[in-house]
Amino acid sequence: MSTVALIAVAVSGIAILLVLVAVVKLEAFVSLILTSMIVALLAGIPLTEIIGAIEDGMGGTLGAIAIIIGFGSMFGEMLRVSGGTRQLATTLVDSFGEQWAPWAMGLTGFLVSISVFFDVGLIVLLPLAYSLTQRSGRSLLYYALPLGAGLAATHAYIPPTPGPTAIAAELGVDLGWVILFGIIAGIPALGVGGIVFSRFIAQRIHIPVPENVREDEEDAEDNPNPPSFALVISLILFPLVLILIGTLTTVVLPEGSAVRNFFAFAGHPFTALLLASILVFYVL
Repeated sequence: MSTVALIAVAVSGIAILLVLVAVVKLEAFVSLILTSMIVALLAGIPLTEIIGAIEDGMGGTLGAIAIIIGFGSMFGEMLRVSGGTRQLATTLVDSFGEQWAPWAMGLTGFLVSISVFFDVGLIVLLPLAYSLTQRSGRSLLYYALPLGAGLAATHAYIPPTPGPTAIAAELGVDLGWVILFGIIAGIPALGVGGIVFSRFIAQRIHIPVPENVREDEEDAEDNPNPPSFALVISLILFPLVLILIGTLTTVVLPEGSAVRNFFAFAGHPFTALLLASILVFYVL
């Protein structure tokens, strides 16, 4: 099959998946499996080999990312239930002040989404956007869009979230490089898509806080003594720095070096997130 034909099959597969999920409202996992079968047929794979190809693809991907996502989920949930996520957001907003509050919201989302999945981070932090909107009288878009952009940028670019982790596994790319260039790409994306656009659109569309919404103080009530801002930042950065050091030592130090071998092991995503999970269980 020619390159053009393969591209056409890929585009068709994406279109079919979108229709199944968004129009037919079929459950996402079922839609993915069904779309995979259709794409395999369109690509000319024999019927007897389709199931094996899907199983091999899923098995290889899950083997590479399941442990990383598992540890990342544990780590993020500990930050959330301890009140660390809310503490991070509140401290950043108070420190930046009203004028720079959108940047505070965006950076909060960017940092939180490293360890907490997008939907969880949005649910936990959106009440803060409601609170700022009520205090300032601005459009909700002024605060909510930077938050969403920060969450989305990290979720799309930086492991241990599933997307970049799976792509790195498929391409055989070291996660340290994915983290480094994810940050380089993510900050400008946050600035343009979250900060600049929110200032533009909030002046044209005014959305108040919904009448039935009240700021959720559940985390604050359950955690009267949340972890400090410095501790939360340190815990989030710990596995990322360890992974980056592991990657950089493979470039800087000679092969076979004891130091390089040590950091290659300690900086492997499995090891780094395992240590981070143990640390967060103990500290929080």
